[in-house]
Amino acid sequence: MNPIRSSFSRLLLFVLCALSAGAACGQDFTNADSLRYVDALQFRMINKAFEPTLETRLPLVLKDSVRPTLWERAQCTSGVAFRFATDSRAVAVRYNLLTNMHMMHMADTGIKGTDLYILDDNGTWQFVNCNRPVRIDSDVRPREDSIQRKVYVDRLDGRMHEYMLYLPLYDGVRWLEIGVDSAATIIPPAVESPRRDKRIVFYGTSILQGGCACRPGMVATSILQRSLDVECINLGFSGEGKMDSCVARAMAAIPDVAAYVLDPVPNCTKNMCDSLTYGFVNTLRTLRPDVPIIMVEGPMYSYAKYNSFYGEYLPQKNEQYHKNFERLIAENPNNLYYVGSNGLWGPDNEGTVDGIHLTDIGFYFYAKKLEPYLRNILEGNIAGPVDTYETQLALSAAEKEREKANNVNNATGDGDAGASSNADVQATPPPVPAAPGTQDAQK
Repeated sequence: MNPIRSSFSRLLLFVLCALSAGAACGQDFTNADSLRYVDALQFRMINKAFEPTLETRLPLVLKDSVRPTLWERAQCTSGVAFRFATDSRAVAVRYNLLTNMHMMHMADTGIKGTDLYILDDNGTWQFVNCNRPVRIDSDVRPREDSIQRKVYVDRLDGRMHEYMLYLPLYDGVRWLEIGVDSAATIIPPAVESPRRDKRIVFYGTSILQGGCACRPGMVATSILQRSLDVECINLGFSGEGKMDSCVARAMAAIPDVAAYVLDPVPNCTKNMCDSLTYGFVNTLRTLRPDVPIIMVEGPMYSYAKYNSFYGEYLPQKNEQYHKNFERLIAENPNNLYYVGSNGLWGPDNEGTVDGIHLTDIGFYFYAKKLEPYLRNILEGNIAGPVDTYETQLALSAAEKEREKANNVNNATGDGDAGASSNADVQATPPPVPAAPGTQDAQK
């Protein structure tokens, strides 16, 4: 045999063996279709504020009262999860996606996948596996490949274990079933985790909704839910966190709320931050005066440091947002806190996928930034107003130079010209960054 051909054959055989071994390490030993499936709605649904359905994260009564785009985003199941216990030797999932959408800069496992966690013997939630959603490029609606199935884990020990199953971040679910062995027992959870008596309600934008976590369990609200062991309700709406008054009233009606966390600035213009903040926050304060509210400052996008427009405009939005915080504090200093954006997604610019939406590491740092405030609120340790307004530290050199030039113009009688130039800049804000998404996301 030709020695070159013989060497190539041996190399090819080695590669095939290596690939086969890798596939064996990741294969499912159980056929998903051989399992018994149970409707997940039989079990405890967590991180859900209103009706215990999969249809929407907003009250059903608001369907005809809000913008169609807001209602569409509310159909995404971000943050929602099911709790159950089973002694099955295999645990699987089967569910029907609402749109089976795809985006260019977010993993499908985060958009429309599901995560399984198990409660270990030390009482800590541990990630087990996610499913990799299937999608065939097609214009058919509803999509013919919308039903997903996955055996998360098999060859388990047959003991009763507690599980948590997170739903997709950027898609909805028509129905979801949990798969177990035919003879296995599957029951509501025996362990109350997260606790039922306290909930934290988060309101915000595409970032809060989960753009662009690689899987559902890595969105900040779910990280905090596991860390604090309380339900964390995700009311992040991609491109639609615009401080609608009806949403504030709905949030005020949620029972057992320990704190509200408000993070709407990325979806709002400077004028919206000025005109809407007071009414939105005051609605919550009026209807739930004993519930602490944390106002989160808008982030400085990674490119704002280098982009002269955003370097000025983003701090201006935060300035208006903080101005309303000061007005509210002047009226009532109790139960209102302001958390600045410094380090919100980490110590450097590595926390985002596109300068705006967070990676898993960004969500980790976001959660860690908020956790001490929330933990202290839960334990009753925060006293007096907290204000870590940091926008003034982020003002760009260009903004400072412009302010200096305006002062000189005012001193020399040219103030009208300077004011006119300033007004032109403020009157033409750039489009508010919308959700992570593509044209397919709007279908």
